[in-house]
Amino acid sequence: MDDSNLKFVIVGHVDHGKSTLIGRLLYDTDSLPPDKIEEIKKTSKELGRETEFAYLLDHLEEERTQGITIDTTQVFFKTKKREYVIIDAPGHVEFVKNMITGASQAEAGVLIVDVKEGLKEQTRRHSFFLSLLGIKQIIVVLNKMDLVAYSKERFEEVKRELESFFSSLGFIPLNYIPISAYRGDNISKKSDKLNWFEGPTFLESLDALKCKGSKEKEPLILPVQDVYKIQDKRIAVGRIEAGRLKVADLVKILPSGLNTKILSIEKFKERPQEAVAGESIGFTLKNDVFIERGNVVCSPLNGPSFTDNFSAIIFWFSKNEFSKEKRLEIRCATQKSTCKIERIRERIDSSTLNVIEEDAEVLKNLEVAKVDIKTKKPLALKNFSEVEELGRFVLSQEGNICAGGIITSV
Repeated sequence: MDDSNLKFVIVGHVDHGKSTLIGRLLYDTDSLPPDKIEEIKKTSKELGRETEFAYLLDHLEEERTQGITIDTTQVFFKTKKREYVIIDAPGHVEFVKNMITGASQAEAGVLIVDVKEGLKEQTRRHSFFLSLLGIKQIIVVLNKMDLVAYSKERFEEVKRELESFFSSLGFIPLNYIPISAYRGDNISKKSDKLNWFEGPTFLESLDALKCKGSKEKEPLILPVQDVYKIQDKRIAVGRIEAGRLKVADLVKILPSGLNTKILSIEKFKERPQEAVAGESIGFTLKNDVFIERGNVVCSPLNGPSFTDNFSAIIFWFSKNEFSKEKRLEIRCATQKSTCKIERIRERIDSSTLNVIEEDAEVLKNLEVAKVDIKTKKPLALKNFSEVEELGRFVLSQEGNICAGGIITSV
């Protein structure tokens, strides 16, 4: 088994079968305790239905009755090859901002489409966000093949429709796989009913995905989350987003620009000499250099850009219309500042991807925009494609998050 796990997000229209697919994956990979299986069977029987795997994720009674999965959930399972984390992003339009939060952590995306219904508005929107977030590894599953009598013709028809749409987004999915999550066809083993399909099962296609490469060899980036005073030490804590840190390393502190050396690396009951990307650590600095939450520790030679302006793509999910003169707060990693959107280059309809207006003055609910942003104070930033943690941000108004975005050009 690979020693790393792989995170992927499942997106799709609210009724296209995400919860059933996830429940089926857990069942087929023996990732469920026996009492949970019994509970599903019992609930399904009480409702007069066959075993409904969707109930695994619908913990709330309200969700069971409404058939809507609301929050972004993380689910774990494993195959013989490796462990997986499923980020189940909700499909309802009102919860798209949750989807962005979930998808932003993913190394791959699974788009689920009801083969009977084909391409829907939410399918378009979710596909757009997968491309927006730079997720390159995408598997498309055409679900509910049992409802179209496992028709090869219908599968090919919907596949052509999807291929045409994806080409407008500039990405090519790795696979198109016909499945029935409800019946278990083509999930963990080949189905006789789909013997015309020569491609992989869904699990085989997951096992063929590649994990993200380690960021250990990249220049150091460590956003400071907090600083604690313990006895006579000031211990800063944070997660290393890129690079590695060793005792006695020379580092730069942004925004001050001061250079100093690492005096110690602190872990509970440990005093390691080094730490690498992905680790959350404490550390102390020589010469008692002042450091606080929102600072970024980086390599003195090739750190992130330190700037007060950048270009980005944002998704406006507040119901309140935005106009350009309004002030906003931006949060990127642990940094924050007030800011303003100086230019709305394009307003984009997130379901059709059509440009509504160029050089716009307003943004409305569920619109995407290409924008130029100016912050009141400089921030340590990177393009999202280089370092996600310093290339992803949220905007808020009066304490309420109103938009999420990714930096395209610093």
